Amino acid sequence: MKYSFIRFLMVGIINTIVGLSIMYALLHLVGFSYWISTFIGNTFGATVSYFLNRMFTFRSRNAHLSSVLRFVLVIGLCYFLSYFIGIRVVKCGLAFIQINSNKTIQDLSILVGTGLYTILNYFGQKVFVFREYENQSIRIEE
Repeated sequence: MKYSFIRFLMVGIINTIVGLSIMYALLHLVGFSYWISTFIGNTFGATVSYFLNRMFTFRSRNAHLSSVLRFVLVIGLCYFLSYFIGIRVVKCGLAFIQINSNKTIQDLSILVGTGLYTILNYFGQKVFVFREYENQSIRIEE
């Protein structure tokens, strides 16, 4: 779809505001751990993302059940990869400049993880979740 990445980024702004607000509120106001805060915030952001991307970004007509199952698989994989890599990269980077503040590590890790998540998630949704499976046919040239 033409301009799908632009629409994906627009939707991403909305679900990022939702997800990050929840993550930072849970981390700093409620005192939840990094993993619980990112998981809950990401779950809310992902829910917003699914509906907006299905209707607006990819305009998918795939069955909801198969789309939701693929979406959950992509979201879960992107979540764990992104936030795992994010915290590792930030810890290494901050150790290099000798910053050991747990709060700083967690805050920056959330931002780095969110960036990685956005990129991985776009390709996962485009290729695997909202691809029009029902409308694809193989053409055999005679």
